[in-house]
Amino acid sequence: MTDTTVPRSRRGGDDTAERVCRVLGPVTVVRSTPLSGGLYNSADLVELQDGRRLVLKTAPEEGAPALAHERGLLGTEALFHRLAARAGVRVPAVLHHEPAGADTPAEWLLLTYLDGATWDASRAELTPADTAALRRRLGEALARVASVTGPVHGYPRPALGLCAPDWPGAFTAMLHAVLADADRFGVALPVPAGLLGGLPARFGHRLAEVDRPALVHFDAWPGNLVLDRTGAGPWRLNGLIDGERAFFGDPLAEFVGLDPLGSAEDDPDFLAGYRSVAPALSLDAGARIRLALYRVYLALVMRVESVPRSYEGEFASWLDTWSAERVTEQAALLDSLGE
Repeated sequence: MTDTTVPRSRRGGDDTAERVCRVLGPVTVVRSTPLSGGLYNSADLVELQDGRRLVLKTAPEEGAPALAHERGLLGTEALFHRLAARAGVRVPAVLHHEPAGADTPAEWLLLTYLDGATWDASRAELTPADTAALRRRLGEALARVASVTGPVHGYPRPALGLCAPDWPGAFTAMLHAVLADADRFGVALPVPAGLLGGLPARFGHRLAEVDRPALVHFDAWPGNLVLDRTGAGPWRLNGLIDGERAFFGDPLAEFVGLDPLGSAEDDPDFLAGYRSVAPALSLDAGARIRLALYRVYLALVMRVESVPRSYEGEFASWLDTWSAERVTEQAALLDSLGE
């Protein structure tokens, strides 16, 4: 899984065995190994004497610097996995979620482990035919995720104030929150904040075309897609992990998280798989505008998070340049697409 490039000092304490035994009863932990790949929560692969493998995820302690939507992320992940599993999507099983509290300095989550390797780690082994088949399976899986309807639009933690009865209201709150985060952390924006903050109102009629709060993972990049195969047999999409960024909203927002694999809306294999489950998918002018809005939002989140997470070196430099170019590019695209 992901989420262990966070410094170990931010972890919730070296009490892995105690946590696991509290959930599963008297079991023996034979090994606990940090997993790599993420940038906020920490995660350990926990191996038991009886052969089971689990993942223990721990959030930073309460009060650590974070964006507005980054409170209670492991509760969101637990919710996402439970809902996606009911929709027939392969995800880790949730064994226990413990919110932060008086006796728990940091939220934690215990999950089953999905065997395999991430798509990101397996790229060099995939032929074009493998990739096409996997893209189709991915489309099917994400359409099933989107079949889940939530109780409200936005992030599924009402206390954050980032949800609303309709999608325009929720997306406005989400975008304005990350702009407020940029101001709070002193992050320079590549486009004036007023222009960015006005986008939801400018395109509110397009956002209003979304009338159902669909479940969206929003982070289904190749590092969060687990592949597996038997011997030299065909590759399988063995699961989707790390649902901590999930929200309820426009199913098209899911496409934006796939950008490291190429634009999903222009991929015939992905679309064939998606439409095999959700044939009504539309990619009209309104959809193209909404995709650009969501790309602005994601780029801003990635740009702003670099400060509270203390990114450094080449990655920080790349992210600064990429996010500036992305926001500028998508803002220009919105101008060209009209209203």
